[in-house]
Amino acid sequence: MTEPKIRAIVWGCGHMGQIIIKYLKDKGVELVGAIDRNVSRVGKDAGEISALKRSLGTFIHHPDEAKQVFHKANANVCIISTRSLMIDIYDSLETSARHGVNAITLAEEAFYPWNTSPDLTQKLDKLAKEHNCTLTGSGFQDVFLGNLISILAAGTHRIDRIQAIIQYNIDGYGSSVAAQYGVGLSVEAFKQQISGYTEPFPSWYMNEWLCAHLGLAIRTQKQEFWPITNIKTIHSTSLKTDISVGSVTGMKAVVTTETEKGVIIENQVLGKIYTPDEIDTYECTLVGEPTTTLTIHRPATAQMTCASLVNRLQHLIDAPPGFVTTDKMQPPNYWM
Repeated sequence: MTEPKIRAIVWGCGHMGQIIIKYLKDKGVELVGAIDRNVSRVGKDAGEISALKRSLGTFIHHPDEAKQVFHKANANVCIISTRSLMIDIYDSLETSARHGVNAITLAEEAFYPWNTSPDLTQKLDKLAKEHNCTLTGSGFQDVFLGNLISILAAGTHRIDRIQAIIQYNIDGYGSSVAAQYGVGLSVEAFKQQISGYTEPFPSWYMNEWLCAHLGLAIRTQKQEFWPITNIKTIHSTSLKTDISVGSVTGMKAVVTTETEKGVIIENQVLGKIYTPDEIDTYECTLVGEPTTTLTIHRPATAQMTCASLVNRLQHLIDAPPGFVTTDKMQPPNYWM
């Protein structure tokens, strides 16, 4: 049986959206709409500003014109790559749902928002069911901090602790991410503005997803932040400025989850502006019987993030209506 043609709207045409547009075209997906609030991109051909660097005949519209885009596009998928929190992407998810269009987002909180934004998630769940469509979150965490760890767990007799450590260059993700990591602040300002931050860090949702997937009830959960500085000046392309010696170039964020069964999940993220000799890293260790460590050398984090989402599209379409987190879907797989 031939799968229905995927007709996609991309909402957010920044760095990640530009990669996604290329991956969609490579997979034979028809791009029928593009939305972005950056005035420098509005009105331009989505293909020309994407990693494809060629015209597709689909022009970028401002979010103020989103309803018109959905009305004309006859899309069955909307891909949202704008912000991180449910409150910030609610309007785009709501617009998709009201038009009966399945939506998938890179927003970290959408990966598992049931505990942190229950009211918004339940409203979207109800709306999606009313309009017979599915909403979900995916990305790097879906594969590498979720399902891959679950597969490793399936080959382990006893798990005492799960520890994931990733490092990535935040300079390719825009000025809002750099600001979230405190780039450019003094160490003292970081301690005042970031260290006591109570909004859950993205790893918070990832740990909650993993607990739900493995059937582990959460007893306690905490997060801690430490500034990262450098001994020489570093240029930030996202902020378009130099970060002076001693100023913050990023941070180490650690989310630790203690479960009722005694299993500890620790997720460490080191996000910073790179020096020329630094690379992305990924390491996951399951401590127990046996202890297993999986290391990926120089992971292409941005590309893996986008590929993980695109490879989820058919699962999104096949899922039941509602807000369905991917712990309730089949494991991700490669899509030809």
